[in-house]
Amino acid sequence: MKGYDSLRSSAAWGDLSGRGKIRMTGEDRVRLLHAMSTNDIQQLEVGRACYAFFLNAQGRILADAHIYNLGESLLLDTEPEITQKLMEHLDKYIIADDVTLTNESENLAAIGVEGPQSEIAMASINAPVPEQLEYLAAWQEGFVAAVSATGAPGFRCFVPADKKAGLISRLTAAAVAQADSEAINVVRLERGKPRYGDDITERSLVQETNQLQAVSFTKGCYLGQEIVERVRSRAQIHRVLMPIRVHSHTPPPPGTKLTVDGKDVAEITSSAFSPGFDAGAALAYVRVEQEQSKAEMLVAGSEPPVRALLAAV
Repeated sequence: MKGYDSLRSSAAWGDLSGRGKIRMTGEDRVRLLHAMSTNDIQQLEVGRACYAFFLNAQGRILADAHIYNLGESLLLDTEPEITQKLMEHLDKYIIADDVTLTNESENLAAIGVEGPQSEIAMASINAPVPEQLEYLAAWQEGFVAAVSATGAPGFRCFVPADKKAGLISRLTAAAVAQADSEAINVVRLERGKPRYGDDITERSLVQETNQLQAVSFTKGCYLGQEIVERVRSRAQIHRVLMPIRVHSHTPPPPGTKLTVDGKDVAEITSSAFSPGFDAGAALAYVRVEQEQSKAEMLVAGSEPPVRALLAAV
């Protein structure tokens, strides 16, 4: 695992270029995206970013994305596995709208610089630091966004694909460590940051994810809003996504149940061994009553019994 200690104690960079990048242009781009996503795109100023979900009519989450307002276009930054699905979902609702979707995944590179000293690392390569979380700063024929893959303080640098090697060379010359995907994954689990495809899927309802920064509860109608509002008004969720600590060097795989008094109270969605915690770091959907009681859980079927607890981040 490369760069793990640096991500936790100082700063490290990771190559996030494999993420999907969808550009939206045309006069109706803001109106369409506002009607298709859970956040308030009409109020998203140029040079700002937000995180949002895309729902189906039943209120289930089809995709997520960081959305960047670049002025003449909106850029959607999403997981690689769902890029095509999200493009097709949006395209289905473009009827008489002046909106063009372009897959920019191969044209734009993305390098994350994250960790408690990420601002120092950015200064070491003369890169600008956005004013605050979810702000943007123009740079290197691209831009820097104050967003994070791990949940730690961090930034995401978008540059043309042919500038990627030069950016990595500058980070290397500045002695900024490289973090591999395994290290990034472990730190995100330590910090309780979910990933679409692992922890959030088409089974998930918005309120179950614990990611309400993705939702505006005051904007107008959007696809799936009726279900979101019904759940909000009636408090009708039975499970919620929570960080878990598993007292084992071999954390249980996704789908493993956690029990109290022999009853299933949680289901793990992703997990990894954390050297920093000397235990397993995981995310799990936890029954609401268990989230409230915070009772010690056991990994179902473990022998000898393996303990698991809800974790504070």
